[in-house]
Amino acid sequence: MELLKPSPANSSPITPLGFLERSATVYGDSTSIIYNNKTYTWNQTNSRCLQLASALKSIMGIQNGDVISVLSPNLPAMYELHFAVPMSGAVLNNINTRLDARTISVILCHSESKLIFVDILSHSVILEAFSLFPSEIKPPKLILITDDDETENLSSSVDPDLTYEGLLKKGDPDFKWVRPESEWDPMVLNYTSGTTSAPKGVVHSHRGLFIMTVDSLIDWSVPKQPVFLWTLAMFHANGWCYPWGMAAVGGTNICLRKFDAKSVYSLIRQHNVTHMCGAPVVLNMLANEPGKEPLPNPVQILTAGAPPPAPVLFRTESLGFLVSHGYGLTETAGLVVSCAWKFKWNKLPATERARLKARQGVRTIGMAEIDVLDPESGLRVKQDGLSLGEIVLRGGSILLGYFKDPIGTSKSLREDGWFYTGDVGVMHPDGYLEIKDRSKDVIISGGENLSSVEVESILYSHPAINEAAVVARPDEFWGETPCAFVSLKPESNRPSQKDIMEFCRAKMPHYMVPKTVVFEESLPKTATGKIQKFVLRDKAKAMGSARVASRI
Repeated sequence: MELLKPSPANSSPITPLGFLERSATVYGDSTSIIYNNKTYTWNQTNSRCLQLASALKSIMGIQNGDVISVLSPNLPAMYELHFAVPMSGAVLNNINTRLDARTISVILCHSESKLIFVDILSHSVILEAFSLFPSEIKPPKLILITDDDETENLSSSVDPDLTYEGLLKKGDPDFKWVRPESEWDPMVLNYTSGTTSAPKGVVHSHRGLFIMTVDSLIDWSVPKQPVFLWTLAMFHANGWCYPWGMAAVGGTNICLRKFDAKSVYSLIRQHNVTHMCGAPVVLNMLANEPGKEPLPNPVQILTAGAPPPAPVLFRTESLGFLVSHGYGLTETAGLVVSCAWKFKWNKLPATERARLKARQGVRTIGMAEIDVLDPESGLRVKQDGLSLGEIVLRGGSILLGYFKDPIGTSKSLREDGWFYTGDVGVMHPDGYLEIKDRSKDVIISGGENLSSVEVESILYSHPAINEAAVVARPDEFWGETPCAFVSLKPESNRPSQKDIMEFCRAKMPHYMVPKTVVFEESLPKTATGKIQKFVLRDKAKAMGSARVASRI
């Protein structure tokens, strides 16, 4: 046995890019992408990606390892770029379309991007970002992604050769795409953003993304040729690897420029959608859409991020959505913990089923180990559903590291072999994990550790509340007290601060009850629907001490 070694035949670098070539063979005449009145087949998508990869090499002079950025919503071009950019040997860098010009400028400079594809509606913000570059740094070359429905926004002065379609037409559809020399070669660079104010560049390898893609398909039991509606932004952790996953199973990708609950219901009926993904806020918007009707056929919806409140889960499933819940980070490339459902739970009351489904669950098969460790002792916490600790992970889809940030990398990827997530959770007696908070979101009031997520779950059960987020507000006596920011449903009777506090007091320990309630039209969110708690924390801090305010 010791004489048997790896050989070129059995150690070819693994990459999710090969799924596209296979889909063209197996599903060639089947529909790959639908966007408004535009439709492509898998044969066409394969050819277009090869043409674009070829043009990047031969026309734009892209070298292996160069970073190519993309600023675009869920358009067909955005889907194709997930293949075409790494097929050219370059590293794909998707940028959040909701970021301001200053942040985009910082990302482009830090990543040393050589080329950027930009949706026509984001043209002005990119030009502003370029104007903020230091004089010694040259901005990347700009290629515009045009949209037939947005032609009036296209300036007549734009060079057709510097558009997405213009560049693609110059490429060779028989191009031999650049396979990675090593499966550990970088394939994507994603900047974390949204819930934290200091984005970091997360680098993933071909190997990690291959593992995550296959793992995601298996864990969600995705069948061959599903109809996938893109309600999750592809720029967010590469759409949890489902751009590559849909190629693997020959799915139909329904592209959507902007999320709108009414449009989503219309597209579900028009195209017989079977699968979609989104943050818990997407579930909330679907459940609260006026005039909604139960779905004609069940739709699988996968959600992740902050734990979806049980009342939101219950309302969504009553409409015909089959909700699966998981947990992941930009650093894991997708969902690596999921609430694996047990048949015996189907016999439980609906409220109990929703409570169980709100838990994050167990590791997916592609993740080697997960645990919850005490931050002081470093030992595993008790599996009692109460003992808090930091969630740690190890497995094949964990990031290579943070770009140009060895200190940040060493803090997260520690010598004990774990990736430290910064998330606080508990382990239940049945071995299922439940997130309680981000470590920075835990409120310490009078020495008690208070989970903002638990308070939010109660607030979401209030019939008038549409959105809720709880953060710490300074307090002279307690140190910190819970401050609730809420938005209300349009048709609801407006409760007062006192009404909401009394509602909470009847359902939770008094020390957990928000001492401040702030009404907002809507809460600040990232493009994927995560509430930006750092913005709310700054607001609460600016209010000053709750104890001082109560004396005035």
